[in-house]
Amino acid sequence: MQSQGLSTTIGDATKEDDIKQCVAAAKENGDINGILHCVGSIVIRPPHALNQEAFEDVITTNLTSAFLTLSIGGKAMLRQGQGRMVFTSSVAGSLGLVNHEAIAAAKGGIEAMVRSAAATYARRGLRINAVAPGLTDTKMASKILASDAMRDAASQKIPTQRINLKEEAASAMFWLLTDAPDNLTGQVLHLDGGMANVLV
Repeated sequence: MQSQGLSTTIGDATKEDDIKQCVAAAKENGDINGILHCVGSIVIRPPHALNQEAFEDVITTNLTSAFLTLSIGGKAMLRQGQGRMVFTSSVAGSLGLVNHEAIAAAKGGIEAMVRSAAATYARRGLRINAVAPGLTDTKMASKILASDAMRDAASQKIPTQRINLKEEAASAMFWLLTDAPDNLTGQVLHLDGGMANVLV
């Protein structure tokens, strides 16, 4: 990454001080035009098989980290008078999926937060949106996609009958951070093969 003129800061997205350090490091290179909160976890278990500690871990990993990013990153952008923020939700945030209660609570919270924050900062130059992917072929989803049979079963639940490529999710997020219309804010872009809105 350094050969491409990029730098990295390693930290924990659930820790306030780490996010502050990350924002400060980015500010050394000038204004922060865009922030992507690309944090997630997969916990597919029914509520009766999930204890409080495990539930709170899902909330902390997904929702708390999103709020800290909004709070700290947003403050830097407010000083500039402009900026774009994109958060990562999930199809589970808007569609009832079996055994997804914990992640649904976390991602549903992110979507509600995005709408509220978009309203709060609309007249101060900030544009805040989210991408809600369906099942995506990533390392995190490898256990769900471990065999051809599992892939086929997952694909059959999707109207387009295919799983997202990680490059597609990245492209959607990049578009929202760069070329999306300035008048687009408070939206959740569903990249889920139609799962959340289409019945076939």
